[in-house]
Amino acid sequence: MMDRRQLLKAALAGSAALSLGGCTLLPRKSGFNPELYSAAVGKPDGTFGVSAFDLSGQPLWVSPVATRCHSGCTRPVNNQLVFFERRPGWSFYVLDASTGKRLHHIDAAEGEHFVGHGVFSPDGRWLYATASRYEPGEGIIAVYDAEQNYQRVNTFELAGIGPHQITLHPDGETLAIALGGILTHPDYDRLKLNLDTMAPALILMNRRSGEIVGRLNPSHHQQSLRHLDVHPSGKVYVAYQHQGPRHEMPALLARMENNRLREIRFDDETQAGLANYIASVIAHPENDLVAAASPVGGTAVVFQGSTGKLLAKASIPDCSGVQALAGGDFLISSGQGKLVRIGAQQPAVDIAQLPLYWDHHLV
Repeated sequence: MMDRRQLLKAALAGSAALSLGGCTLLPRKSGFNPELYSAAVGKPDGTFGVSAFDLSGQPLWVSPVATRCHSGCTRPVNNQLVFFERRPGWSFYVLDASTGKRLHHIDAAEGEHFVGHGVFSPDGRWLYATASRYEPGEGIIAVYDAEQNYQRVNTFELAGIGPHQITLHPDGETLAIALGGILTHPDYDRLKLNLDTMAPALILMNRRSGEIVGRLNPSHHQQSLRHLDVHPSGKVYVAYQHQGPRHEMPALLARMENNRLREIRFDDETQAGLANYIASVIAHPENDLVAAASPVGGTAVVFQGSTGKLLAKASIPDCSGVQALAGGDFLISSGQGKLVRIGAQQPAVDIAQLPLYWDHHLV
């Protein structure tokens, strides 16, 4: 009998190349490993995995995992992928990027949980993972030595609650961390316990010492910083999930400028379509474009990073993942298995429908 991996691979092989836009090939990614996409996925049978796809839309491998994962990162100078369980995550997985073979399964320390994101140092040795001590509600960065089988070697304090996405500045020394400010506890599912006293921030940290070298706050204390990206030029973009009333519709995106967050707000119709919730933001490394997606509102947008001018938007139910494509466009994934190409100069095009459920991020 075939195992779950073989069953899913057989199912995908029959339908993954289905084209909705007249093209049977997925576009190349911009940057590292341009012919491979990976993501956490939900399977039709209700189980979960991490999967990699080639440009034909065919699965290279599907690696089963115990519970839903959220996002991952690629280890530089090494053919490894790390994927984190969805918050509250009790572990992360280290996989061979070519085969999906599980190399390590690392549990969170006692009293801690991961929150779905991590990033490597430029040489690939150190893994920095956002995490929380859930009883006191303290946000931390957990540091692991990939050369020592991902042994925990350090802990950096964030002096705040609810870290989520983390990335590395092009200077190679500064970690940029989205601090959501929301207190949660595993015993209360995803209940938000401190909406009146939230203190979200963009935190800049020296990756060697753990020293916080910058802390920038949004204009409203309920604009929870959840996701971010850094352009190769060093421009930092952040995305909010507003925790106040839906009708308020404040800015949901911002760019770090002159040591403050310059917030970007679109017209009321577009803001309503974003539904106070951004799940991914990506600054295209080849140009001045930035894309963001809202699964709650079913809306994806592309805007000019330097000015905040809205250039394109598309209605994509449950859209969440964003990836920069070679040549200047973006690929948007949805929790319904759809892949959509969107750019500043042309309408959004549906390019594939796969029989699985993408989680929030494409890697």
